[in-house]
Amino acid sequence: MSNYDEYKDEETEKSNPSERETIETLVVPEKKQKSAGWLRTYIFPTGSGFIGATIAVLILFQTEIVGPVTAEENPDSTNETAEQSLEATELSSMSGDALIIEDVIESASKSIVGIVNIQQESWQTPTGQTAQSEEGIAAGTGSGVIIDTNEDYTYIVTNNHVTEGANEIEVSLENGETRIGEVVGSDTLTDLSVVQVESSEDDIAMKFGDSSALRVGEEVLAIGNPLGLELSKTVTQGIISAIDRSLEIDTSAGAWDLSVVQTDAAINPGNSGGALINSTGELIGINSLKITDSGIEGLGFAIPSDEVQPIIEELIANGSIARPYLGIGLTDVAEIPPFYIEERGLEVEEGVLITAVEEGSAAQTAGLAVEDIILSIEGEAISNSADLRKSLYSAYSIGDEISITILRDQTEQTVKLTLTSNQVDDEIKIN
Repeated sequence: MSNYDEYKDEETEKSNPSERETIETLVVPEKKQKSAGWLRTYIFPTGSGFIGATIAVLILFQTEIVGPVTAEENPDSTNETAEQSLEATELSSMSGDALIIEDVIESASKSIVGIVNIQQESWQTPTGQTAQSEEGIAAGTGSGVIIDTNEDYTYIVTNNHVTEGANEIEVSLENGETRIGEVVGSDTLTDLSVVQVESSEDDIAMKFGDSSALRVGEEVLAIGNPLGLELSKTVTQGIISAIDRSLEIDTSAGAWDLSVVQTDAAINPGNSGGALINSTGELIGINSLKITDSGIEGLGFAIPSDEVQPIIEELIANGSIARPYLGIGLTDVAEIPPFYIEERGLEVEEGVLITAVEEGSAAQTAGLAVEDIILSIEGEAISNSADLRKSLYSAYSIGDEISITILRDQTEQTVKLTLTSNQVDDEIKIN
């Protein structure tokens, strides 16, 4: 056990949750907890400074709804409105042309699907053994977008948190048909997943738009399944509130700065994986997150299409994302107990502490050791683990040689390291 591990075990000081942001993740509730239609929430600190108040980033994944939904849909209302061409609403486009919003919605909705995450329920028996149900239960629902189709398969993009942990995937199509889906590949860090189903001539893929051309104030539409399939293909309208946003999120693969566009179009649990489209019906984002807190409204976020496309293309081709790999365990300097910093005489407030070095890894070959603190890569300051991953994965490739500046025994040193792949013997590793 390293000295840091010993200090970490002794650490009892807790920061005040009212003074930091939180990420609120919707997870599958225990079977007994059915008094509410929502689910238990776990709160995790993000450590970012987006808003100086307690804020929850809500992952828009809807667990099964308890009790009926009383709202009724009128399937004929859209057609009736579209026929009233003189009174039809116009949606402004970037080119200045006026498009009929009903026509845009009718066309785009054909590519929107519902996704049901089915999991086998497990529990502890009186003898302490783990038992599992023979049949799966619907753990939650989300949305998805058909992005490609061929003679054999239709491919659907959604969020990783919609499909994660599923034993089976059910896909509900626009025409009411249900097909069994298979996860082709998922990427935890970017929160993207690709599901395939057997194709049909009725399947229509949505065209990708150019998210880099988005402008603040541009009108957009969000389409998905808020609160479950009972309210499928719900459409909300808004604008692009901001572009080039970055939100730090906690994933099962570690902290990550997720690139997003911000919109005030209403998105709710169940909208995860749904489409954010522009005035011509092109896909310019995958709805994923919203910031929620008392008094806060209209802060929704979508993964921009230019970020989505290369990820899903690699997932379809390879089933996973190949990234550079260091072979270290790490924790943020900001999370280290203050007395550890003081006792070691470390005059550092940012960086990443190495807590483990994998045998035979690039890090070990380069001479990195436990308790080294990574300060920069190629001269670019590294503030935390999310920073490190973003730098590695965005700027460098497998096989690149990089210079890493570390702090060891209160002395800065620079080491050279050749990046290896995170995929070894069909295992995907995370730095």
